[in-house]
Amino acid sequence: QVQLVESGGGLVQAGGSLRLSCAASGIGTRSAAMGWFRQGPGKEREIVAAVSPSGSNTYYADSVKGRFTISRDNAVYLQMNSLKPEDTAVYYCAASARWPYYTYPTESGKYNYWGQGTQVTVSS
Repeated sequence: QVQLVESGGGLVQAGGSLRLSCAASGIGTRSAAMGWFRQGPGKEREIVAAVSPSGSNTYYADSVKGRFTISRDNAVYLQMNSLKPEDTAVYYCAASARWPYYTYPTESGKYNYWGQGTQVTVSS
């Protein structure tokens, strides 16, 4: 069975940094596209970043471009720098199994497996 376990969330001041981690089991490390999504208070879930199974191709939402970095080895990470209060949300790790090696999906419906979520709170 596929399991995604997230960690690294917490409370930081505006301008600070956090690094989220997602440990995956029951899924091939180089066969699944991985994504990070978030859902803020009163908002719909939105994509933050995605990475292809190869690890070589990435996507970032305009709102986080230049501040966040997604990477992977046997786990997937989201390095978040220059955090803003509007980044406050529950962040979810997601996986899409057997995705074409050099591509990634950006639609939440294309992801088959989801982590439990980790809270990120940015204070002003």
